[in-house]
Amino acid sequence: MITLGETGTRFHTIYRRIVGRGFATATLIATLLGVVMLAVLMFDVFRDGAHEVDGEFLTSYPSRFPEKSGLRSALLGTAWMLGLTAAMAFPIGVGAAIYMEEYAPNNWLTRVIQINIANLAGVPSVVYGLLGLGVFVRAMELGRSVLAGSMTMSLLILPLIIVASREAIRAVPDSLREASLALGASRWQMVSRTVLPSAMPGILTGTILALSRAIGETAPLITIGALTYIAFDPQGPMDLFTVLPIQIFNWVSLPQKEFHSLAAGGIVVLLVVLLLSNSVAILIRNRFERRRY
Repeated sequence: MITLGETGTRFHTIYRRIVGRGFATATLIATLLGVVMLAVLMFDVFRDGAHEVDGEFLTSYPSRFPEKSGLRSALLGTAWMLGLTAAMAFPIGVGAAIYMEEYAPNNWLTRVIQINIANLAGVPSVVYGLLGLGVFVRAMELGRSVLAGSMTMSLLILPLIIVASREAIRAVPDSLREASLALGASRWQMVSRTVLPSAMPGILTGTILALSRAIGETAPLITIGALTYIAFDPQGPMDLFTVLPIQIFNWVSLPQKEFHSLAAGGIVVLLVVLLLSNSVAILIRNRFERRRY
């Protein structure tokens, strides 16, 4: 004989299963919807712009004539900016994360700093552009140079790198730290030879995501005055520059349909550059993972 309590328990179990399956189905539909929309957009971009990508397109400077226009200056400017941004943001971000996790005292000042870093990760990118315009372009008199743009983008991605690096360092088991100290290692030897190698895959993952955001940002660079037309190669950090997103934005804003096809081709090149840079970073991350094990 089934009691009333057993009936209620069975009903509650069935209800939880139905709700769980319904939630799983809803999340699956949401995921598939996002993937399908992304696939449609990618197909549309490649259909309109893949035929524009050739050797002449990659080695020609921008022009007011669509048939003569290319991406050379924007491609080189993107490479310069990406390299300088990574060179500045990565050591500063990882160093700040190491200090906050391994050396900083647990007091109110440290907690305030941690909260503010987390909040800075959600600040709109145009705010960093205004900061770069006021500090780097005008106060430091760097002008509309590659260095000013790279420093602005470094500020943009620095909170992301710090947060990701702190999480990776925090995930390292305390037993590894204690074992290293028990064997006679100093605090710095423990951090540099035990904690960092174990946390490096997670740190590089966060850095990859941060640089992926930097390579596609337009608002901060427009704010600091990056040019939309450059007909020469940037030779150093103090040269004027443009980048792929700004060049694409410029072409899209023009009324001629031929420039819209060039913009689609520029998007294809931007995606390829993003994939190549991420692939290099992933290979480096995988090497650290193999060394760890």
